[in-house]
Parts: sequence; C-alpha cells; structure tokens
Amino acid sequence: MRYMLLIYSPESYWQTISEQERGKIYQEYLDFTASIKRSGHWLAGDPLERTAEATTVRVRDGKPLSTDGPFAETREQLGGYYIIEAKNLDEATAIAERVPSSRIGSIEVRPILDMPEGPARQAKAQAAS
Repeated sequence: MRYMLLIYSPESYWQTISEQERGKIYQEYLDFTASIKRSGHWLAGDPLERTAEATTVRVRDGKPLSTDGPFAETREQLGGYYIIEAKNLDEATAIAERVPSSRIGSIEVRPILDMPEGPARQAKAQAAS
C-alpha cells in the first residue's frame, strides 16, 4: 500500500539554529532517504519551498480567488513529503518515526487512495509496456 508522509515543522525553527546544525539535519535527511531507497520503501519525495512562495487557490460561487501563502495559519508548515510503499499502517508509521523533522514537528501518515484508472496507474502501465 502507498502512503504519503507529510512533513510539518515550524519554518521559524530553521532560522534559530546554526548553519552547522542545519547541515547535520540535512545529512540526516540524505541518510534517511538513502535508507528507504535501499529498503524499497521509497517511491518519491521532495522538500518544498518556504510558505512565502506558496499560492492558495479557492473557488467560491464559481469565482477563483488566489491568495499568497499557505491555506491555513498554523505554527507548523508543510515542508516536504515522501511517498512510500509499506505493508500496512504500522510499517508506514515506523518509517515516519525515522524522518528527522519528527523531532521538531510532526509527520502526517496518510494512505494514498488507489484509483484504478488514475493518472499514476496509467503512467505506470504505459512504462511497463
């Protein structure tokens, strides 16, 4: 089963730590990513730009509205994600516990809805043929 690990942490945290500490955490991410690639759990993942670079789009009464910034005002912002393959929720949460930002923020573990004819399935089928 596929799961998305959504990485939330306070953006302000990264400004409060030294360059050396940021480098250490960055290396932990490189090591973590390499380990889930080796184990076969990794499917995709990327860090995201800061929330100041985000745009939120809503449509209300048929009219689009775009606003700068993230959807919700919270102390923790979505900073990146992994898409993994895991046998079950227990295995997925065990992997999420190893994400470096779990120590300063939270990791949301969400099953990915398996759509029989979704774009990802179609691309996978085309690549296999």
